[in-house]
Amino acid sequence: MGIDAESGIVTAQCLVSMFASRFETWKFGWKGKIVKDRDVQYLEIIVDCVRVCSSYKPKFGRGRGAGLTLNEFQDRYRGDPFYGWFGLDNPMMYVAHKAAGGMTSVYRQIGIGCERLFRRILRDALDLSETDVVWSYEVPASAGKMRRLSLDARVPLESIRDNAAKARFHDWMKQSADAIGIEPRVFDSLTGTVFEIRQGYKSKDSKRQNADIANASSAYMKSYLPCIIVLSNQIDEDILRRYRSEGWAVTTGVIGQDAPLISTYDFMREVVGYDLAAFLERNRDMLRVEVRRVLEKLLAPGNS
Repeated sequence: MGIDAESGIVTAQCLVSMFASRFETWKFGWKGKIVKDRDVQYLEIIVDCVRVCSSYKPKFGRGRGAGLTLNEFQDRYRGDPFYGWFGLDNPMMYVAHKAAGGMTSVYRQIGIGCERLFRRILRDALDLSETDVVWSYEVPASAGKMRRLSLDARVPLESIRDNAAKARFHDWMKQSADAIGIEPRVFDSLTGTVFEIRQGYKSKDSKRQNADIANASSAYMKSYLPCIIVLSNQIDEDILRRYRSEGWAVTTGVIGQDAPLISTYDFMREVVGYDLAAFLERNRDMLRVEVRRVLEKLLAPGNS
């Protein structure tokens, strides 16, 4: 259609069309899939964290030292008469330990990767600096010392340069505060939002909950709205109610709600301005391949 019928020369219109098509998808990703440059950068953030799990080795009570290989495990257990009587030096026991600890590591590393990705998206979508998106505070510790605590991300309203984006984010903050019963005079003092990022929240660990509630109190004292971003829909309803009653805004990984006050992905799309769900869906094959490789390695006895 862009070639002159008589001369067979490619026309300028055809060249422009070809260039535009190539410019739109300028980088090949894993497995031959064409992805945009930003997708590649975002994928690397998550995948690099997930791949850490493939080198996991159980420590068998050795504290912070390196984990044991299969041979080291067998030498140790065969040298213990009691474990030897029960045959606990069996390679299958090593695989079970490796798989159990490795599964915890997979969840943890996915969470770490998504935490890093969340901060990067905030920077890119809202034009924030690296300093803008981090937040920490100090609390008194023992012996008169101070202890520094941090949350996973921050959005200070004054740092959002685009007025429309700033107004959009402020409106979300106001609606979120109203939904959890924050008094107007308290909201008027808030200067932004601080975030905790979780891949899921199934535990009912009271110590962890109490620490989160203390973080929320500190956030309000420092003039920030505290918000927990849960990327899956794996959160206990009792925990969800408790957190909201203690002043946390909470979004979860529900899809198709068109409700940025309760849906993480609606919040990301409609408030932050980046469609995180579309990114994950677009790259699900890559993510699944990487996780599968890690799982296969964790379930193999190995000796490295």
